[in-house]
Parts: sequence; C-alpha cells; structure tokens
Amino acid sequence: MLPKTMKAIEITAAGAPDVLRYTSLPAPQPASHEILIRVHAAGVNRPDVAQRQGSYPPPPGASPLPGLEIAGEVVACGKEAKAYAAGAKVMALIAGGGYAEYAVVDERNALPIPAGMDDIHAAAVPETFFTVWDNVFRRGGLKKGETLLVHGGSSGIGTTAIQLAKAFGAAVIITAGSAEKCQACEKLGADLAVNYREQDFVEAVNSFTRGKGVDVILDMVGGDYTEKNYKAAAVEGRIVQIAFLHGHKPAINLNLLMQKRLCHTGSTLRARDVAFKAEIAADLRAKVWPFLEQGTVKPLIDTVLPLEQAAKAHERMEKSNHIGKIVLKV
Repeated sequence: MLPKTMKAIEITAAGAPDVLRYTSLPAPQPASHEILIRVHAAGVNRPDVAQRQGSYPPPPGASPLPGLEIAGEVVACGKEAKAYAAGAKVMALIAGGGYAEYAVVDERNALPIPAGMDDIHAAAVPETFFTVWDNVFRRGGLKKGETLLVHGGSSGIGTTAIQLAKAFGAAVIITAGSAEKCQACEKLGADLAVNYREQDFVEAVNSFTRGKGVDVILDMVGGDYTEKNYKAAAVEGRIVQIAFLHGHKPAINLNLLMQKRLCHTGSTLRARDVAFKAEIAADLRAKVWPFLEQGTVKPLIDTVLPLEQAAKAHERMEKSNHIGKIVLKV
C-alpha cells in the first residue's frame, strides 16, 4: 500500500533559513513512467538556497519542496516504469521535492547506487556529477592533456570537477578562499590551488601554464571574475558559466573574446527536460560509474544533518565554510 502522508521540509515564505518548516504533507504518487523512492538521504545545493530566498522557483510541474538529489529505495513503480523493481537501491536527479521521506522521479533520471556506496555518499552524487559532466565535458569539451580552472574548488561542484577531470587525464587549477580549502583540493588531486584572498588567479594561471592559459574554465562567480577569466583562458579556450555569485552584469573587454577566439557559454540544469537529463545519466553510467565502483572517485562529505535540521544545513552553506557536500539524512 502506497504511503498517504510523509514528513518533509516546506518553504513557508521567501526568506532566511528559518522559513524552512518540518511538517507533514501528502506523499507523491508515481505517474506512468515514474518510480516512488523512499528517501534515505538528500543532498543540499545552492539552488535550494536560491529557491528558499525566492530567486529560483521550481519549473512548471515540479514539486514546490526544495531538494534536487536523493538516494534511497524504490517502493513503487508507475504502470510503464520497467527499469527498477521495488527494493532497488537508487539515486536520482529530481526537479524538486528531495527534502522529504518520499519523492518521485522519471525512471530515466535515476541511477543504481554503486556497490559499496552508502546512501549519504550516493545522495551527494546526482546534482554535482550531472552538472560537472554536462558543463565541463559536454559543453566545455575538456580532453585528456588539457587544463581545467575551477572557481569554488572546495564546493560540491568543485570537488567533483577536480576528481573527474583528473580521472580523465586533465590538469586542474582551482581557486578557494582559505589555506584549509586549498589543501583539501590539493589532497583530492588539484595540481594548483590558488587562495584568491592572497593571490591573483590570473597571474597564478599564467605562471603554471607558462603563459598558455587554461583550456576550460568552470565558473560560478561571474561579476568581476568574467574579464579575469578571459585573461586566464588559452587561445580558443572555453568558459562555462553555471552561476553568478558576484553578479550577472559584468563590465568586460570583449576584445579578448575576439582576439583569443574564446567560447563563453552557460547553462542551467533544473529546468531541462527528462530526456536531456536521461542522456547525461546514460553517459555517467557508462563512463563515470566504473570510477565510483572502484572508489577512485568519491563525493567528499562535509556535514550530515537530520532532515528536520535543514535550516542549519542552509546556514552552513550560506557561510561558505563547507568543504564538499552537505547532506540531509532522512
């Protein structure tokens, strides 16, 4: 018998973390191609914070509850869902609704939890791995022997990008805001970690690459970093924008874009359709899952908190003191 109600975190109004409320709500029911997952753990991401603040609403048809990635157990399947049986251990990228005891997802956007991986680490995979794979490897076209620059190297996105880029034979430079964060990134495999509070990353990049510049830049900062990225990029470099922590209206010299024949692109993931996300899921299962199964790539966990302490999880994320992922245990 399918559950009728569940415990969940709802956003009562746009505002500070204390607008998150632990409450009882109707449990979702799986549509034709969906599976119903009993959530054991849910990842916390900056888009969740932006949604809570009122600047990143869920796409049409998505759950209004926060949470974009989950891990748990399949408890029911829609009439046309054939990929997983009840009892299967899965992780999934969802468009909303992760901060809850139950969530639904199209079966094509779920992936099996690799053998030996627990639910906490599994819940830290979907959002960051889908994002990094799509933006660094598909859009950015990072290749073996090239150099990747990642801003926010100690974030969930950053720590994932470091490991995947190294696994596929690229060199990695990161920026972070403390010696502790830089050391953590170097331990994960970063070839150079730049403390942006103490050093100009453009100078550091040019020194490391002997003036060539980097081939791909993954940027979640924007603002004044935009022109600096153009200076740090190699000829025909690719810059991929995934967020704008310093603002989305930079003043830039576009001559560099032309002179270096740069490609500056960007994307968001949440609003993309199921079929698009299914393509990424298939890529990950074929090309990245072997690394996860071998343990050579593994999500870095910063903090684990119970679901009812989601507000505390958001507070930690907003202070930017975390290194790796923050996960809610359900």
